[in-house]
Amino acid sequence: MTSMGETDVLDAERAEEIKLLANEAFKANKFSQAIELYSQAIELNGLNAVYWANRAFAHTKLEEYGSAVQDATKAIEIDPKYSKGYYRRGAAYLAMGKFKEALKDFQQVKRISPNDPDATKKLKECEKAVQKLRFEEAIAVHESEKRSIADAIDFRSIDVEPQYNGARIEGDTVTLDFLKKMMDDFKNQKCLHKRYAYQIVLQTREMLRAMPSLVDITVSDGDHFTVCGDVHGQYFDLLNIFEINGFPSQENPYLFNGDFVDRGSFSLEVILTLFAFKCMCPSAIYLARGNHESKSMNKIYGFEGEVRSKLSDTFVELFAEVFCCLPLAHVINNKVFVVHGGLFSVDGVKLSQIREIDRFCEPPEEGLMCELLWSDPQPQLGRGPSKRGWAFLLVQM
Repeated sequence: MTSMGETDVLDAERAEEIKLLANEAFKANKFSQAIELYSQAIELNGLNAVYWANRAFAHTKLEEYGSAVQDATKAIEIDPKYSKGYYRRGAAYLAMGKFKEALKDFQQVKRISPNDPDATKKLKECEKAVQKLRFEEAIAVHESEKRSIADAIDFRSIDVEPQYNGARIEGDTVTLDFLKKMMDDFKNQKCLHKRYAYQIVLQTREMLRAMPSLVDITVSDGDHFTVCGDVHGQYFDLLNIFEINGFPSQENPYLFNGDFVDRGSFSLEVILTLFAFKCMCPSAIYLARGNHESKSMNKIYGFEGEVRSKLSDTFVELFAEVFCCLPLAHVINNKVFVVHGGLFSVDGVKLSQIREIDRFCEPPEEGLMCELLWSDPQPQLGRGPSKRGWAFLLVQM
């Protein structure tokens, strides 16, 4: 028989062996496997801060920032002087756009490890972001007093240079011929003239503003309707969808269910193509807001930088404004509820409550709108905290 003390030693040794296996899985980019192995190590020895911090890092790689914050916090509770705990939590907060929380953690890392160059870099990044945030808060005006950037743009006054040989919109009508030319230009990495880009985005804005937060769609018997998930700036994937399934049209309608932008290198091309189809035939394509149609996500995950480099700062503001006009959910034939995120942290939410949401704003950090955009499924029954740090994990019962 082994004594309790011997058992503890054996568990600690076995936990260390499993941690090394988890590290190997992490190096091989097998982050889910690494999380499972770190969890086994924690089961055997839950008082080792390294295991918690390492699992937090793996969660961060899977963009499960809520879980990363929880694990890093546990590492800090076990060892308040363990700098990596603060570093991992700060990195997760940074990825979530929670700059003030991240700043506190990186300040703590700096105190514990003053010569850590990575921490110094992250600290400066946070300080800059918080400074900008405070400046924006200081000059912020109430939503009702804000002047729309769209109202200040007159695309008709923008001249098109004679040497421009790309796609052109004649008058106010977006045609399929224009779309095919524009899409072909995008395939060859040519830019659309900003006059026409403004025209497409502004016309789409007018249509979206007039729509309710919850849109009802009717599909007749015998007709088909295509729902597409995240495109995330993968323009050539979008072209493949159209090649396989046909262009959007009255007879071939689509619903693109959010997350059009970020991550991919061609987010601008994706969003302009989807918006142009909306202009060509409003009933051919429906567009729902995803959690990446927001300023904070666009700043972190690439869309803002891409728009700034390909077009201008004005377009960054314009897209942010138009994204706030996107509907939050759709119901098909009074039977199928389609939403980017998921269900709710409370029972009894009615469709009428979703219809009443004032969506013309950046997504809040809690409430129905947040959960519509952020909630995820989970394998267990019931509700749980989100791995990503927003809304809830839910499962259909």
